[in-house]
Amino acid sequence: MLRQLALTATTLLTIATGAAFAAGGEGHIEDIDFSFEGPFGKFDQNQLQRGLKVYTEVCSGCHGLRYVPIRTLADEGGPGLPEDQVRAYAQERFVGDEGANPRLYDFNEGAARSLTENDFFPAVEAANAPDLSLMAKARAGFHGPYGTGINQFFKGMGGPEYIASILTGYTGEEKEEAGTIFYENTAFPGGWIAMAPPLYGEDVEFDDGHSNDLHHEAEDVAAFLMWTAEPKMMARKQAGFVGVLFLTIFAVLLYLTNKRLWANVKGKKRA
Repeated sequence: MLRQLALTATTLLTIATGAAFAAGGEGHIEDIDFSFEGPFGKFDQNQLQRGLKVYTEVCSGCHGLRYVPIRTLADEGGPGLPEDQVRAYAQERFVGDEGANPRLYDFNEGAARSLTENDFFPAVEAANAPDLSLMAKARAGFHGPYGTGINQFFKGMGGPEYIASILTGYTGEEKEEAGTIFYENTAFPGGWIAMAPPLYGEDVEFDDGHSNDLHHEAEDVAAFLMWTAEPKMMARKQAGFVGVLFLTIFAVLLYLTNKRLWANVKGKKRA
């Protein structure tokens, strides 16, 4: 009976794996050494600011960040922009009309108002263009081999790696199906994606003089999107470290107390 069940399970796994390969399987995700990985990792403030610039100048035309308050750009552990720059950034953002975004409509004035730092990043209603607020968490799946989670467990590969790999995985090949242009991408499951290459390298100029080649731009915006999905990551890691330290000290004290209380009993010889 057990042998038959094992044989059946093996057969089903083989069929599923073969189907995955036939459909293009999982894409190839590059392992990237981000500064925020690991229990003691933290966001690189300069990288987050560069990623914000890439998002603003390239990605924001099609993808929104509707769950991210603009004021958090000034948070410690995030991009850390000065408050005056955050206010200026908010005022420069796209303002939707009454139907697209009622929160931006001033009914007293009868017109759309400017964004403030207390508003959220605008949503973008472009067709087939997902919101990027939580993309890094949504794509933090177990990357190969086929759902075992080995790469994510040992290498920390997850959402940011997926995003950066997608942005750098275009081969330049195209095909048309049912009136839609698809672009070959080595990182996208199935190998073909409907999104045209958003980055080519040298798309933006960084104020800190950092390299703006394709890979650096992709890594910077991927790190920024990781922050939008986990803005309290640093605080959570710090709380976890304090908790582990407290439990360690508590365990040591319990051990010493137990040893002291039972020292006389354990020291007596049985009659």
